[in-house]
Amino acid sequence: MRTLLTPRWLGLLLAALALAATMVFLGRWQLHRYEERSAINDRIHAGETGAAVPADRLLPRPADGPGSVGPALPDDAAWRRVTVTGTYDSAGELLVRNRTVDSTVGFEVITPLVTADGTTFLVDRGWIPPSPKGPTVAPSVPAAPTGSVTITARVHPSESGGTDTVQVDGRTEIRRVATGPVARFLDKYAVYDGYLLAVDGSPGATSQPIPVDDENAWQNAAYVVQWWLFAGLTLFGFGYLLRKEHLEGLAGTPTEASRTAAPVA
Repeated sequence: MRTLLTPRWLGLLLAALALAATMVFLGRWQLHRYEERSAINDRIHAGETGAAVPADRLLPRPADGPGSVGPALPDDAAWRRVTVTGTYDSAGELLVRNRTVDSTVGFEVITPLVTADGTTFLVDRGWIPPSPKGPTVAPSVPAAPTGSVTITARVHPSESGGTDTVQVDGRTEIRRVATGPVARFLDKYAVYDGYLLAVDGSPGATSQPIPVDDENAWQNAAYVVQWWLFAGLTLFGFGYLLRKEHLEGLAGTPTEASRTAAPVA
C-alpha cells in the first residue's frame, strides 16, 4: 500500500508499534504482580487455619551478636502460624504510631520476646487506642505478662524503612517495624527477621489483635486488561486512520479515463 510507505506513515507505524509494545510490557508486569499477590493471599488464607509449628523451624536463627538481625525471612514462612516460648522484655517495648484499625488511628505494641538461648522475636501484641488526653500523652498500654510464656502468632515480614524514633511521655515510638533498624536501635538482642502478630488469646495479646488483610490482587488483574486493551486500541486506531486516508486518496484521484477524455465542446 503506497500510503503506508510514505515517510509520515512509516514514522507513525513505528511510534504505534513502540507504544503498543510498551503497553504490552506494562500489562505483563501487572500480571506478574497479580501472580505475586495471589500467592501471598494463598499463604494468608492458609495461615488462618493451618496448624502452628515452632517458630525456630521456619525462621532462620540469628547467628551474630546483640544488635544484629538474622537471615532474611523465607517467603514460605510469611503469614504462617507459629508458637514460641520465651520471656517478654517490657524494657525494650516500642509503640508503632499511626496505625489504623476500624478507622481509628492508634498504636501497635511491639514487645521483644527473649527465648532460652537469648535470641529474640519482636512480637506485635496488638493494637491500642491513643490517649484521650492528646498526642503528647502516652497511651495506656496493657502490661506484658511476666515469666515464661508460650504464644501463638502469625509471621509478618519485616517492614521497610528506619526506626524514626521519638520519645513521648516516657514511651519510645517508631513508624515502621523494620527488624534490622529496630535490632540496631535496641542494641541488646540478636533478633529474628520478620516479626510475630500475636493471635487472639495468646499471653500478652491486647484486646484488638492485628488483622491480616488480603493483597488487592484483582486491582492488578484489572490493570492487565487495561494495558492490553490500550495496546490493541493503539494498533486498531493506527489501522483505522491509515485506511481512512488511503480511501480518501483514492476518492480524490482522477481516473485514467477522465484524464484522457477530450473536452466537450
